[in-house]
Amino acid sequence: MTTGRFGAKVSPVEMSLLTASKSGSRFDSVLASVEALALDEQEAFLEVVRRRVAAARRAALARDVAAARRAYRQGKVRRGTAAELLTELRRA
Repeated sequence: MTTGRFGAKVSPVEMSLLTASKSGSRFDSVLASVEALALDEQEAFLEVVRRRVAAARRAALARDVAAARRAYRQGKVRRGTAAELLTELRRA
């Protein structure tokens, strides 16, 4: 234990978090927090993060698809093959 700025006892993990947040980024602070966990907790944390990232990517893809469908319905885009697109571009 270390004594903090106001005389409170601070663990090495807490000290590293305080140092990281002052001199480093938020990312460094999160890394320090994760490193302080037991290995099984780190693995569980990684699994949760992987699932959340996958869910966020699915949500972004769904938004992109919805936007593309709206644009198509509004006549802002057309269907066609790559060959048709190239032919049209050459004419322009």
